[in-house]
Parts: sequence; structure tokens; C-alpha cells
Amino acid sequence: MFVGHNTLPARAQEATIREPHEADPGPALRYPAGSLVLVAGLPGAGKSTLLNRLYGLNGDETEPVRAGDVRVIDSRQSRNWWARFLRPVPVRLRTPIVQATHVWRIGRAIVAGHGVVAHTRGTWPHILHLFAWLARRRGGRLHLILIDVAPETARAGQFARGRVTTSTTFARHCRRWRPLIARARSGGPLPPAAGVTVLDRDAADKLQAIRFT
Repeated sequence: MFVGHNTLPARAQEATIREPHEADPGPALRYPAGSLVLVAGLPGAGKSTLLNRLYGLNGDETEPVRAGDVRVIDSRQSRNWWARFLRPVPVRLRTPIVQATHVWRIGRAIVAGHGVVAHTRGTWPHILHLFAWLARRRGGRLHLILIDVAPETARAGQFARGRVTTSTTFARHCRRWRPLIARARSGGPLPPAAGVTVLDRDAADKLQAIRFT
């Protein structure tokens, strides 16, 4: 199921969800050129799976992927880039370095004026405000796509991908995610996002494109 709402005037609103028409490949989300689109959800919810399918990623990239003037940025790209240097380092020390690199890459793409589609945890308000500020300075807006699945489904997704967060870390993600997704589904604004689209697993699987127009 798609759920979408807008928090800005029409000319700056969240992309409308376009259902398929005759000879149309399928539902798509449209955003103004130069937008920052963050795909958020619990670990294992299917964020990387969605980016893989829409942009032909295979998971071994070490740099953001170009799709025209759009940059597709997954945290795996930073993880893969650092793997050759940080393999002996414990995961608890590697993770902050990887995440800092991921955030820096998103910021760099925004400042360069590109449209961006990026994977994010979505539960770090200070990071979202930073990205929104950078996007506004370049004339763009921040938009959120929230992939909402049950915690047990997300946990199963972690095991399927072979990378499992600790129970403590996952519980912390769930605590932060619950009020966020509840507010989004109720139609309440989620500052600093210009608009929010909520996708359940079925809708995420049916989505055929994220387009910048």
C-alpha cells in the first residue's frame, strides 16, 4: 500500500504517486530535479533491495552510482570501500567510520547539485536536518520514502542478507522507528522533509521507478 502526504505548497510538494496506465511499466514516484530522496526503514526492511532492483546495483560497488544526473548512494558502497583497510578492526569501530563516509558522500552529492537517492536509517534527526539544509541551499528539497515492515520481517531480512545487527541495536532502531512511522501514517508532518511516502513491502516490490523531472 502507498501512503503519501505533503507538507509544502503545491510547487514544492512531495512527488505524486503515479499508478500504471496502459503501456506503462508500472507505478513510479516523481520528484523535482535536484531533489534529495532518502529511502529509510528498519535494518533488513528492504532498502538496499529496492535500490538494487531500480538501479541495477549488485552490492559490490565502492562508489556512488550515476543514473544520469542522479547519484544513487547506499551505505554498502562506503562499507565496501573501507573493507580493504578496516577488515582487522572490530565492527563496533568500523561502523562509525563507514556511516560518516556515507553521510559525507550524500552531502558531497547534494552540494554538487545532483539529484540524490540514498539509503538511510532515517532515525537520526540531526542528520536529516543537515541534509535538508544542504538541499535547500542548492534549491532542492528533502523527501522521504519510508519502507514499513514488521520488526520480525526486518529481522528475517537481516538473516537473509547475512548481516545481522545485535539485539540491543535492533531494539533501539525499533524504538526510534515506531513514533516516526506512526506520525507518517497519520498524515502528520515530518520536519525537515518536504513530503513523505510510506510503502509497505508489497508496494515497495511493485514500485518500478523513482524519477526526477
